Amino acid sequence: MGHRPRIYYSESQKALMWERWQKGDSLQQIAQLFDRNHSSVQGILVQTGGIRPAQRRRASSSLTLAEREEISRAVAAGQSIRSIAAVLERAPSTISRELQRNGGLERYRASQADQAAWDRAQRPKACKLVEDRCLAGVVASKLQALWSPEQVAGWLKRTYPNDETRRVSHETIYRSLFIQARGALKKELLQHLRRTRAMRRSRHHTQKTDNHGRITDAVSISERPAATDDRAVPGHWEGDLLFGNRDSQIATLVERHTRYVMLVKVASKDTETVVNALIKNARKLPQELYKSLTWDRGKEMAAHKRFTLATDIKVYFCDPHSPWQRGTNENTNGLLRQYFPKENDVSAFSQAQLDAVARKLNERPRKTLDYETPAERFGQSVAATG
Repeated sequence: MGHRPRIYYSESQKALMWERWQKGDSLQQIAQLFDRNHSSVQGILVQTGGIRPAQRRRASSSLTLAEREEISRAVAAGQSIRSIAAVLERAPSTISRELQRNGGLERYRASQADQAAWDRAQRPKACKLVEDRCLAGVVASKLQALWSPEQVAGWLKRTYPNDETRRVSHETIYRSLFIQARGALKKELLQHLRRTRAMRRSRHHTQKTDNHGRITDAVSISERPAATDDRAVPGHWEGDLLFGNRDSQIATLVERHTRYVMLVKVASKDTETVVNALIKNARKLPQELYKSLTWDRGKEMAAHKRFTLATDIKVYFCDPHSPWQRGTNENTNGLLRQYFPKENDVSAFSQAQLDAVARKLNERPRKTLDYETPAERFGQSVAATG
């Protein structure tokens, strides 16, 4: 059976690809529209790192194809540069430069000159990080510290509110990383992003959902106080187990008001071990800063009544298969995967090492906190209870 002939996609087909990619469709779903394999589509999208290139437009001051054809006819008729410029209402220098760039009086061809102009315009423009190597160095150091491009951009804006030259958008950082022709940031920095794929995915790309077992005697999240839901006051936490390989896990806790993270070493996932570890951890904080805990339906919290009895902290449970009800914790677990990949045995980490990772996360500026850090916000809460 022979290979199908190579397909050359039209501009309208490429536009459809980008539209579907930005909506979150997979490469395979997009390829099915053209009855092709996903690699056929990937070859188009990967050229710009999964970032849709800007639509090309002619500058209003550029010569049009019709004007170039007029130049070609006038040159063939032996007219002078000044007379051609007068007819087109252009400067003589514009006509002179056009001819010099495209073969001169003897070899000027309108269609070739027009295509050459498009080709020249396609050359990549130097971005801000190429031109400012000092700023690029600052950005690179923050990426190496596992800050996201958005956190870097937000921190720069907050740190240099009156100096545009010291600021750069997160889109520029992403483009510098994914479009290697720009050459502003080294490709190795991609490995420091939260998700180390070769192309940038749409934020609409479908996410996996939790599927934990049932739990009895659970107090539903619907009974959680309104003050907890609107994040108005500190002291309300979300928690979960983050799993590694070899049946290893750590407990992750994040405070809803400040996004402050605590990590707890747990030797196994049975409910007695998990609850004992959570009780020990809870006693490190004043009661005012630990009022409630929201968990999913994992069986590790089957002994939640014993936890509440020992700590006076109420426990609320999400509805089945509804991880978004603990959105802050879900997002935090995504950040933690940079430090604890699924294929690693997380039981090898000591509590001191877990505390060090939590400190790194708590010292990252957060967009939702106006680029303050969780450590700064939590410190303010501690001071307020003192």
